[in-house]
Order: sequence, then C-alpha cells, then structure tokens
Amino acid sequence: MADNVLVAVDDSNQSTEALEFACREYPEATITAIHVLDPGDFYAVTGVEGTAMANYDEIQDHHEERAENILETAREQADDHGLEIETDHVVGGVSRSIVDYAAEHDMDHIVIGSHGRTGASRILLGSVAETVARRSPVPVTIVR
Repeated sequence: MADNVLVAVDDSNQSTEALEFACREYPEATITAIHVLDPGDFYAVTGVEGTAMANYDEIQDHHEERAENILETAREQADDHGLEIETDHVVGGVSRSIVDYAAEHDMDHIVIGSHGRTGASRILLGSVAETVARRSPVPVTIVR
C-alpha cells in the first residue's frame, strides 16, 4: 500500500476523477495534490514580443492565483471524503515537474488524469500522462 500519493491536478474533469480515485483508493495515505505552472503558458497570453516582458510578473501572478484556486478546489473535494490533503504548486515543464516532485518528496505512487488541459496535451491525447508513466520512478495510475 502506498503511504505517499501524488495527484496531479488542473481544472480538467480527468484530474477531478484522478483525485476522486486517490481519495477512494488511498484514504490512509498522505495525499498531495500538485499543480504545475508551465512558464510557456505565461507567454502564451500575449506572446514573447513587446508587452509580454513588461507584464510577465502580472501574468505569473494571475497563473499563481489560478493555481491556488485549483488547489483550494482539490482540498474541498478531499474534504468531501473526510480527508485532509497537502497541496503544492511548482513552476516548470508539466511532465518533468511531476516526476521530479515525486522523486524529491519520496512519493510511493502517482495518480494522474488521462488527459489534462496543459499546452500541447490538449491536442496530443494524454501526452503528459504518457510521459509521466514512462519516466516515473514509482508506479503510476492513469485515470480516465
């Protein structure tokens, strides 16, 4: 049985299902919900040219506020199961950040939705989940 479970969350239905799965299957574990802020999304709002650099901090603040809202929703979702979870957000490439976080924080298991809402994964079905599953140092459950 896993003692430390990492759940990748964003605002997709699949990540909601992933957290539901973790809460049902690992109620005794320490569950950590992580949201990854992809720096590429900061520039996607206005482009790299002109005002993007001037507004970079504002754009990053907006994304961090959105991350906190996503993590608050995750805490509420876990609370519906009578669980208290840990939450965190990191900045970096999504797949690599999830795998690195799991390794650095001694996670026993990763639970991830089959499709998220990040960058190219909207087009390439499950590219983040697939990459995490291939590179993870611990078992991965992909929830549909």
